Amino acid sequence: MKKAFGYIRVSTEEQAKEGISIAHQEAKIKAYAELHDLELVNICRDEGISGKDIKNRPGAHAVIDAALHGVIDAVIVYKLDRLFRNAKDALDTASQFNEAEVAFHSVTESIDTQSAMGIFFFTIMAACAEMERNLISERTTDALAYLKASGVAYNHASYGYDVVDGMLVENEEEQKIIDKIIDMDDRDFGYQGIARELNRFNVPTKKGGEWFANSVKRVLEAAS
Repeated sequence: MKKAFGYIRVSTEEQAKEGISIAHQEAKIKAYAELHDLELVNICRDEGISGKDIKNRPGAHAVIDAALHGVIDAVIVYKLDRLFRNAKDALDTASQFNEAEVAFHSVTESIDTQSAMGIFFFTIMAACAEMERNLISERTTDALAYLKASGVAYNHASYGYDVVDGMLVENEEEQKIIDKIIDMDDRDFGYQGIARELNRFNVPTKKGGEWFANSVKRVLEAAS
């Protein structure tokens, strides 16, 4: 029986959405593996992490490493955009999987890259997933830019701001930290390096927790 790794990802925003939860994805992957006579030896997870790119997802790296080092014969995801939201990443990794003779399976899109038609469909779906991400990003950016310019509080205050009487006002101390984050980014510390420095000096996040690469990235994107 061929060995397979499953991969699950859910972002913070998707945690409560029906059909996207960790438990739902896991159940579907297990059922798919059993149906297709695949031995599911491990399920790697990235919880609370955006799918925009693959750089800061340890679970995704574990799956890809296992595939490229001959540990497994197949990779199973609930949906293509769980592992990829960038067409270039998807196509490059799929090509590496093919060279390693590792099949890629998507439960909801019925993708199996062991066939020519499966590879063709995979290519189309990868492009569609990237387009969807870009469209959502454009709409979100435009909407938030309008609200920010208007001074209206939306959802909750992002790092560097507080909500006062329904309006956003700058938090002076957090704005100073943002300036330091931008300075470290200009000096090529990298997201992880910046997070490490902030934690080393006990700088709290908005919620008082530790910094991670993703939280640093969000601050920089909001400041740009």
